[in-house]
Amino acid sequence: MSGIHAMLLGSAGKPPFTANFLVIAGGGGAGSAFGGGGGGGGYRCSVSGESSGGGASAETPLTLSTGIAYTVTVGGGGSGSTGSGTNGSNSVLSTITSTGGGYGGGSGAGNSGGSGGGAGTYGGAPTFAAAAGTANQGYAGGQNTGSANYGPGGGGGAGGVGGTGTTTVNGAGGTGVSSSITGSSIGRAGGGGAAGGTVFINTGGTASDGGGAGGTGGAAGTPGDTNKGGGGGAGSYNGTWASGANGGSGIVVIKIPDSYSATFSGGVTQTSSSGGGFKTFTITATSTTSETVTFS
Repeated sequence: MSGIHAMLLGSAGKPPFTANFLVIAGGGGAGSAFGGGGGGGGYRCSVSGESSGGGASAETPLTLSTGIAYTVTVGGGGSGSTGSGTNGSNSVLSTITSTGGGYGGGSGAGNSGGSGGGAGTYGGAPTFAAAAGTANQGYAGGQNTGSANYGPGGGGGAGGVGGTGTTTVNGAGGTGVSSSITGSSIGRAGGGGAAGGTVFINTGGTASDGGGAGGTGGAAGTPGDTNKGGGGGAGSYNGTWASGANGGSGIVVIKIPDSYSATFSGGVTQTSSSGGGFKTFTITATSTTSETVTFS
C-alpha cells in the first residue's frame, strides 16, 4: 500500500465515511412571578429533506474517520425557579455544537440561547425585547404585554417563535421540529409555555414537541421532555409563587453505513438499530454527560 493510500485510511483500514446526525441541546428552565417559558434547545440536523432549527435547511452530513475518538456530549436541561430559570447546556458531536435553550424570565427578560426564553412581567414591568435564538438552531422567545401582571411570553422553539403574552393569554411555547432519523417522525425542541396567576390570567400557556406547559391555578410548570430538549413551563401564582419547571435534556443521534461499527467510552446511554443499509445510534442522558465514540 502506498503512503498516500495509507494516510487516507483509518486505523481499521477503512476509508472515511459520511454520517447523518441530529444534535439537540438541553432546553431552558422556566421562570415564575408571571414567568416566561424556557426556550427549546438548539436543533441541528443533516437529514436530507428535513430541517434544522430556526427555519434552516438540513446541514451537510459529517465526514468521519475510523480510529479517532470523537466527542459526544448530551446537554442537560436548565433549572426552573421562582425567579428566572437557567439556560440549558450544549450538546456536541465532533464539530457540531447545539446551544442550550435560553431561560424564561421571572419578572424580567428571558435569555438568549438555542431558542430564546420568554419574557416575564410583573407590577408594571416594561415590554422586554424578545430574547434571541441562535441562527440556524432556533427562534426567539415571546414578549410580555408591558402591562402590570399580564401576559408573559412563551419560550421560543426550534420551529417557531414563542407566543406573545396579551391581557387575556399567557404566551404559548414555540413549536419544535420533527425528524425521522430514528424511524418514526418525532417532534423535539419545543418551547415552554408561560404562566400568570389566579387573579389575572389563570390558564398556563400551551406547549408542544417536548416543551412543558405553563402552570395553572397556582401549580408549578410542566418540565420539558427528557431527551427532546424542550423548554420548561413557567410556574403560576395563587398566593405564593410556584416554581418554573426544568428544561428537558437533549439528544445526539448518529446514522452511519452498516459496514462500520461504533464503540462508546461509557457514561451515557446509547441504543442502536439497523435497517436499510445503516446503523443508527441514539445517545441519551438525563443530565449533562460527555463521552467519546470511535468508529471501526
